[in-house]
Amino acid sequence: MSDASERDPEQADERRDESSSDGTEADLAAQLDLLAEENRRLRGEYVRARRTTHRRTALGMFAVGALAVVGAVVFPDARSVLFALGGTGLFAGVLTYYLTPEQFVAAETGERVYAAFATTGARLVAELGLQDDRVYAPAETDDDEFAGVRLFVPQRGDYAVPPPEKLDSVFVVADNEFERGVALPPSGGALYREFSSAMTARVADRPSPLGDQLADALVEGFELADSATADANPDEGRLVVELSGLVYGAADRFDHPAVSFLAVGLSAELGTPVTATVRAEAGDEDNPTEASETGASAGAGESEGADALVAFEWDPAVFEAETPERA
Repeated sequence: MSDASERDPEQADERRDESSSDGTEADLAAQLDLLAEENRRLRGEYVRARRTTHRRTALGMFAVGALAVVGAVVFPDARSVLFALGGTGLFAGVLTYYLTPEQFVAAETGERVYAAFATTGARLVAELGLQDDRVYAPAETDDDEFAGVRLFVPQRGDYAVPPPEKLDSVFVVADNEFERGVALPPSGGALYREFSSAMTARVADRPSPLGDQLADALVEGFELADSATADANPDEGRLVVELSGLVYGAADRFDHPAVSFLAVGLSAELGTPVTATVRAEAGDEDNPTEASETGASAGAGESEGADALVAFEWDPAVFEAETPERA
């Protein structure tokens, strides 16, 4: 009897522990469900808030257009101008209302996706013993998804850029050892393709206006930076871009989308390889991050408040020889 009485409390304690464990697991599962539901609710509210902002903008344009039309009736002397303003406002309101995006991708989501790509690229370079040089060069490829440009990472410091037909392969194993390395689709290739197809005006084929177009698209179109200011020196084959408010972190990460977009655009339109030198912090003269040994840091440190200064360079002699009408 004594043994049985001793076992009963022990069994009771075990049952209580099991019951407590089951209760804890059930509580955790319930909390996870609540958190998941709260995340879904917050995402839904975020999308609705963004959509509401677009719709309010559309209604504001409708109101301006309607007022201008009414004003045209009331003030016949300014009828032509007011009718034109009214038509513009109403048309813009219709476009804004019906072209409101149904989905929005948070910047944090894109950053996490790019982080995996950047880490893979950096480890690939390290494992293969490649150089820090980044060369964006025209390539003969089967697809046009990346604007016919590849990111070439050379094996040797005294490299030579392979001809376009050899850049269609990831591993560039050329007879000329100076042309060996890897050729990857750049992260900015598809962005530039989207930019060029969406442009209503002609994409410039000279460095100065092209740099301004690319910088404006980076900020106003893709919103990859808060500001981007381009300063071109065509005679020396150089374009320096000052970047601030970058969405995807430091510009010296592997094939950063903002840097890649600018380099791809220059290479595609100028028709020549373009190298880049990234200075992670503007004004930091002692800490340049090389993306090209031939890249210059001219202009670096002259501006304050920028996140990065990026110098893009090409051979001006090659550019002028191939496209004399652009010089």
